[in-house]
Amino acid sequence: MNRDACRHAIEAIAWPVASLIAALALFGVFVAFYGASPVEAWRLLFVGAFGDAFSWQNSLQRAAPLMLTALTVAIPARAGLIVIGGEGALVVGGFACAAVPYMFAPPSGWMGTLILLSAAAVAGALWIAMAGALRQYRGVNETISSLLFGYIAIALFKHFVEGPMRDPASLNKPSTLPLAEELRIGDIGPFDVHWGLAWGVALCVLGTLWLTFTSHGFATRVVGGNARTAKLVGLPANALIITACALGGAAAGIAGGIEVAAVHMSANASLIVGLGYAGILVSFVARHEPIAIIPVAILFGGFGAAGSMLQRRLGLPDASIQVLLGIAFVIILASETLRGRLPSLRLSARPAQQPVASAAP
Repeated sequence: MNRDACRHAIEAIAWPVASLIAALALFGVFVAFYGASPVEAWRLLFVGAFGDAFSWQNSLQRAAPLMLTALTVAIPARAGLIVIGGEGALVVGGFACAAVPYMFAPPSGWMGTLILLSAAAVAGALWIAMAGALRQYRGVNETISSLLFGYIAIALFKHFVEGPMRDPASLNKPSTLPLAEELRIGDIGPFDVHWGLAWGVALCVLGTLWLTFTSHGFATRVVGGNARTAKLVGLPANALIITACALGGAAAGIAGGIEVAAVHMSANASLIVGLGYAGILVSFVARHEPIAIIPVAILFGGFGAAGSMLQRRLGLPDASIQVLLGIAFVIILASETLRGRLPSLRLSARPAQQPVASAAP
């Protein structure tokens, strides 16, 4: 590996780590403002996330949807797009999962569950693919359109869940009819972690393999590097970009389906808790690398799991973890402006001086 490649590899790791450390430091200032000890807050963050088996299981359970919604950002980003509509794709995916039993009775067992998740994946894929198509064929900025699509998805979701598809038995909390027991996603063995974690890890690994070892993934990365050059060499840039958006949207749709089939057992407002927005931060910290999303999602899942402990032990507001995530997101975005602009890591910044020939006597 040459020095430039080594430098880029070090930066890819150092900048996210430094950003997270800076975010934790500023979060300590926020904690001190409430009269609590920053050191104790940092300790509780670790203990609440990874202190014992229960904390680990809680963190892993929360990490599962983050892995999938992060892919909604990471895969289109490798094609050169910044898509932040994971929340909308998750919502429509969860709705599609809950809507299948209204249309027909799926078979019992894993086949029926697979049908539910397939419907969720298709709904999420179409939702984000629309943002990619608008960008390629109408010049609409995909960041804005995918974000606005999220609001539309939530509005449609609330309309159907609180209206035509509402379960009459859901009085104070409108929801769809609960899924049949045989269609629900269970836990992994004796652990209190559902199989959604396996789906998240598997799709992150498959995403890395696709981008690294397939011609289609390589072409997608070429388009992300320079779409104009890709077109000049004959690559179908439009199709590649829309496909990348569809794959990212499918991941978020599956996340919504898993949340319905494994956590809530029906589609209700508990699905709209910002998992799609948290996935944006996870993807940026992971530098849009699918395999790196796995540890980052577990870390941020741990932060979410530790939030209640901060509230109980230190009396901090319930939204304290959201403050930490917000600080981290701002710092990570700011750090992108410094990437590649610091002094080189080369041993010598100046070219070696040529020896001066001595003058003849």
